[in-house]
Amino acid sequence: MIRLAIAEDHQSLIDGIKLLLEYEENIEIIGTANDGEALLKLVRLKQPNVVITDIRMPKMDGITVTKLIKKEFPHTKILGFTMFDQQSAIKQMLDAGASGYLLKNSPLEEVLKAIQSVYQGNSYFDSNIKVEAEDDTNKKSKGKLTKRQIEILGLVAQGKTSREIADELFIGVHTVDTHRKNMVRILGLQGKGELMRYALDKKYNF
Repeated sequence: MIRLAIAEDHQSLIDGIKLLLEYEENIEIIGTANDGEALLKLVRLKQPNVVITDIRMPKMDGITVTKLIKKEFPHTKILGFTMFDQQSAIKQMLDAGASGYLLKNSPLEEVLKAIQSVYQGNSYFDSNIKVEAEDDTNKKSKGKLTKRQIEILGLVAQGKTSREIADELFIGVHTVDTHRKNMVRILGLQGKGELMRYALDKKYNF
């Protein structure tokens, strides 16, 4: 039996998925949530096999909650569910530990197929998504941020302090501050305030 949790801030989408799965004998919807914090509580309480989560949600975004779920429950399979088809957003979800990625305009039948696929241990990507291979040679080119810096930038966008970022990533505060200074330099910004504005602007499009 697939125990499924759904997180989406538009209740109509949740209702559509529930209607689709109503007569599926091997799938049980054990709960739904409208924000990331509620999803994390639900997963801790009910421990589903598969989670469908939106990327952009109130209180905690899907990328952050995916990281936390995979850290506590590494065997839980997670499907990203979003309007965003940018390669950067896809990569962030995959790096966070997601097993697949669906667009919200996918046919509901494809949602069912994706749930079954990731439950069986496979990856699944929306048929309209092309996952591009990362070019290692360009990772540290001038004007480009490293993977760690992008990770820190995402946490800056959430309003986290250097201490909070250090604790979450298990690195030193000095290391975080050094990365922040380097990002300001690489991006041609003027200071910490501009870094925050840049992070907020690029939150879902690094």
